[in-house]
Amino acid sequence: MRYITDRKRAQGLGAAKAGTHHHWSMNVSGVGLTLLVPLFVFFVGTSLGAPHDEVIATFSRPFPAVVALLTITAGMLHFRRGVQMLIEDYCDGMTRKALLWGATCLSYAVMAAGVYAVVRIAV
Repeated sequence: MRYITDRKRAQGLGAAKAGTHHHWSMNVSGVGLTLLVPLFVFFVGTSLGAPHDEVIATFSRPFPAVVALLTITAGMLHFRRGVQMLIEDYCDGMTRKALLWGATCLSYAVMAAGVYAVVRIAV
């Protein structure tokens, strides 16, 4: 039998040892995306239907390229953390590990493809 009081059990960082950091990182990336997504939509929206040369010229400028890079990176990191929270809440055992692994690989693969595409256009 464990002789630990309820207060002692609840004191500290909790069961996961990283809940506060996870919560704050989700909030910070959410606020960042709130600012970045409208700019990203503006640049991509103005490029829709434009000839290839105009799209290349738009994303060859530094500001649209940086906005696209930051939006893709922050969006995929936010996605990974959100899906991780969802999987941890609703899955157990080996299914949890496989889904976490798959979601992490998917988010980093999309991030790498997006960064590669933007850098290739910008250079």
